[in-house]
Amino acid sequence: MEVSHVPDIVVRHIEDSLIERIKSLAREKDWSINDVLLHALRTGLGMESEKLNVAYEFRYIADLAGTWKAEETAAFEEALKA
Repeated sequence: MEVSHVPDIVVRHIEDSLIERIKSLAREKDWSINDVLLHALRTGLGMESEKLNVAYEFRYIADLAGTWKAEETAAFEEALKA
């Protein structure tokens, strides 16, 4: 099986207010910080119509449908890890 290489990027000199907004948005949406940053980059670069990935879509389908609260989604994901 071939694994594609996806490079990591380091961003330096991020203002404290921007870090706090990223963390706040991650908590609000129950997303990882990486997911928030990918979404922000795609939106900022005019690529918002492209999907992060299929696994991401299915992971949050209940939250997007409005049937689960963020706490319920987190509890379910924690149960899956166990």
